[in-house]
Amino acid sequence: MTSAALRSRAWKLLEMVTTPLLPSDYLDLVSPLRAGADLRGRIEAVHPETGDAATVVIRPGRRWRGHTAGQYVRIGVDVDGVRLWRAYSVTSPTNRRDGRITITVKAIPGGKVSNHLVRGVRPGTLVQLDQATGDFVLPRAKPAKVLYLTAGSGITPVMGMLRDTGLDDVVLVHCAPRPRDVIFRDDLHDLVADGRLRLIEVHTDTDGRLDLARLDGLVPDWAERETWACGPGGLLDAAEEHWAGHGALERLHVERFRPRVVVAGDGGAVTFSATGRTVDADGARPLLDVGEEAGVLMPSGCRMGICFGCVTPLKAGAVRDLRTGEITEAEPGVLIQTCVSAAAGPCDIER
Repeated sequence: MTSAALRSRAWKLLEMVTTPLLPSDYLDLVSPLRAGADLRGRIEAVHPETGDAATVVIRPGRRWRGHTAGQYVRIGVDVDGVRLWRAYSVTSPTNRRDGRITITVKAIPGGKVSNHLVRGVRPGTLVQLDQATGDFVLPRAKPAKVLYLTAGSGITPVMGMLRDTGLDDVVLVHCAPRPRDVIFRDDLHDLVADGRLRLIEVHTDTDGRLDLARLDGLVPDWAERETWACGPGGLLDAAEEHWAGHGALERLHVERFRPRVVVAGDGGAVTFSATGRTVDADGARPLLDVGEEAGVLMPSGCRMGICFGCVTPLKAGAVRDLRTGEITEAEPGVLIQTCVSAAAGPCDIER
């Protein structure tokens, strides 16, 4: 009998002994990060960054394929016995020697996962991982001059880039309410001291919101720079308008944590048939948010309409794609992305 046949026979005997579990279930308990397991990570440390943000250090399993600076990773976290998925930018360099990765999370009011990761999670906790993805990255041919335009937690994908790439001429304009609210402030000032970055902080509590007309004074050659912008929707909308108005839109690269609402309708009553709950929703609110606020367990991922982790059957009624205005009506087998769809009249979601 060949060695392969012996292994197969031994495995079948193990399955008989461990039924109803599988041998792999026991291996998961002993070695959850092994090569053959589902991709997981072990949280090894949580380092506060500001009063409401923290960097989470994760040792990924052996199936982890690495990332490109600027990409994000979907993470499955168990909160109160329920597994919830969220997407966070990878903030560690791609060549970190110990093989660990980091995400940096800002706790948002009412955010189950963000508050758990910032204030509640403990070292040793296992999380589920997807492979890194996203196209908010630098090109292979590095530009001679770069501008980063960020606000709040929009600094997170950019920090991954700053830690990973040795560009010669980099300017960062970052907005936060006060100096103590600037995530990575010490790291950024270290880069400034090393001559690797020119940093312009805009403290909105004292300076007011950034008027992009001020860029001519802050960064006189901004239109000549390849620009990567990430932050609240209002800032990104203004940036796209500003760059387009100066004929430089092709130099602007934008990362949104939430989809841009282009078209909103009248909304309607949303029924979540599996749980028997019905709530009224306006036509600009994603059904994912509506369901979560109603206490319905909603699958999710990037929350930007990219990963399709939130796909759910539409049983009745119609929904509107907030990015395009397109209407989708219920019919057998039709699926919708709840993170970018809003009620277009009464509808029934199979959750």
